[in-house]
Amino acid sequence: MNLFEDTYKTIERPSEGQFKDKGSKFIAYAYPFRDAEDLKQLIADVKTLHPKARHHCWAYRLTTDRSIYRLNDDGEPSGTAGRPILNTLLSNDLTNILVVVVRYFGGTLLGVPGLINAYKTASQEALAEASIVERTVNDVYQLHFDYPQMNDVMRIMKEDQLTVLKQDFEVSCSLTFEIRQTQVNHTIAKLTNLEGLRVTYLRTI
Repeated sequence: MNLFEDTYKTIERPSEGQFKDKGSKFIAYAYPFRDAEDLKQLIADVKTLHPKARHHCWAYRLTTDRSIYRLNDDGEPSGTAGRPILNTLLSNDLTNILVVVVRYFGGTLLGVPGLINAYKTASQEALAEASIVERTVNDVYQLHFDYPQMNDVMRIMKEDQLTVLKQDFEVSCSLTFEIRQTQVNHTIAKLTNLEGLRVTYLRTI
């Protein structure tokens, strides 16, 4: 991602694809995926769906600059499962996505080229069924302010069309919001003009 690019492609919702070769069946599941801590649960869900499958191979890609990835061959020969799944994500320039491919062995060995093709094709089939969307690269900030500043803060939220993720106006006022990176300087300048308001950067999503 270059300095001026503030969008990325991902999938909107889970999708599924299949591929068969010489009796072996490959079922691919693609998931929108933003937190590596969700991996264990998603893999467990797939294994619950397919407890008798021989392999549950996967790859994911994370972050808006596409820099974080992991893959797993789950007992298949090294480089024949996780890598072709990941390469499919790379070739489609997708991030914040996990693909898990389940294999039911059909009794005939496919060899290294056959396995690579099978895992790649199953992944491609799942992505072909997916709704691919373009998202903006956004930063998340938290505000702390006094109650009398509420109207000014909410006016800026509305003027700049910001997404409020969380708010708490019980004792002291706090508000967490999401903002497109290209808009950050403009909006933060307006907010910091409000006396006593504290702005804290939390993360990029």
